[in-house]
Amino acid sequence: MNIKDDFVLKNINEGYLVGGMVRDFLMEEYNTKDRDISIKGAEKFAKKLASQLDATFITLDNENKIYRLVLKDKENYLDISEMCGENIKEDLLRRDFTINAIAYDLKEEKFIDVTNGIDDIKNQCLRSIKEENFIDDPLRILRAYRFMATTGFALNAELEQILVKHKNLILKPARERIHDEIMKLFGGEYTSKTLLKMLDDGILELIFPCVKEIKTVPSNSHHHLDLIHHVIETVRQIEFLYNDGNNDIKSHLNQIDFGGYPRINHLKLAGFLHDIGKPSTWTLEEDKKTIWTVQDGTEYPKDKPYRHRFIKHDLEGAKLVKPLLKELKFSNKQIEYISELIRQHIYPSSVISAPNLDNKVLMRYVRKMGNNVIDNIILAKADRLSAQGVEVTKEMTENNLKGLNKLLNFYFEVKPTLKPLPKLIDGREIMNILKIKQSPILGQIINELHEAQLNGEVNTKEEAIEFINSKQI
Repeated sequence: MNIKDDFVLKNINEGYLVGGMVRDFLMEEYNTKDRDISIKGAEKFAKKLASQLDATFITLDNENKIYRLVLKDKENYLDISEMCGENIKEDLLRRDFTINAIAYDLKEEKFIDVTNGIDDIKNQCLRSIKEENFIDDPLRILRAYRFMATTGFALNAELEQILVKHKNLILKPARERIHDEIMKLFGGEYTSKTLLKMLDDGILELIFPCVKEIKTVPSNSHHHLDLIHHVIETVRQIEFLYNDGNNDIKSHLNQIDFGGYPRINHLKLAGFLHDIGKPSTWTLEEDKKTIWTVQDGTEYPKDKPYRHRFIKHDLEGAKLVKPLLKELKFSNKQIEYISELIRQHIYPSSVISAPNLDNKVLMRYVRKMGNNVIDNIILAKADRLSAQGVEVTKEMTENNLKGLNKLLNFYFEVKPTLKPLPKLIDGREIMNILKIKQSPILGQIINELHEAQLNGEVNTKEEAIEFINSKQI
């Protein structure tokens, strides 16, 4: 296959194709939608090409002369940029990694590789070009880990030294750029492996300040790992569950419903942050049970056995994550999704532990979680698989997973018949019925009515009015 077999590039005989499409082609990935061309006289060339391709011309960066052509299908596009330096070799030497410093001459139809990037692709190695390139644009520090997460390539020793040396520059770029790199990192096939490397390199706590507190919580009788390794292991288990999931699961998690990135990216980020509320809710209680330890073949009572408690850490975490994500320029819908998953990450396991587990209980869960059922159950499974302390038996884990699978299968069975809960009555009608003004009491009644609908206790407007009239104000 030739790179110019691409339906957009086949009639372009000027300039140099650079960046991701060249790298992806050499990695035998052929579904790239964006193409980057470096050329002298970028603006004139871009406008001429826009006319030929019947594409929309957009100026991305007037100062650096970067232009975008969006094709009519709204999926494929080209970014045309003014060549940096006197020639293509100078341009390539200003880039971040050798695997991204390969060009394809669209006129001569040949690759230009001045840094041996093709060999690095073959050897699956991330290598820097110049240290000063990372000082000029510190976002490249985070990009290194993003490429590790998406390609699985290893950082070479020199690159890792550069990243650690200049890590304190990592927050200098605009938060919007950092946000995009985070989302791409969490969409990678090797996210969990990369998070461990970022932890070791001291990068993770710079991007996510909550990591400093998370690192203080040790392992306990229910968690074989300390908290920071538990949350990274949760991400790893989500990766396994996604890869092993059926078509319905993968199709749902691949949807782009908010934030411009698939649900799976957001779900893995939620998995990483799901216990953010534990450090601030952490208490130690003396355990009433005697725990024995063995020394030299003799059993002794263990001194001061304690039980670690994290009461309402799910609710606390849902609150704490909001300012963190807001600072990183996440949208309201992204924040709402991640916060909700953190708030409800214990919920599925609570449902399947109900003493009278019938279809009514299962349906209430499904209605309450709405379009996040699959995400919520996957997170609950990953959390369970990541917590294998001495008090967690194999039977406990198997029963939990069996119950969660039952819940998921129930959802798939009823999903075709599900309809949104009808709005039986609005706030103004409630105020008229009860002769009250807008107040916290009104909000409480609305919430109680919603819960009654979820439980199947209220199904018609008449029943809603009766329910409201039963309230003591």
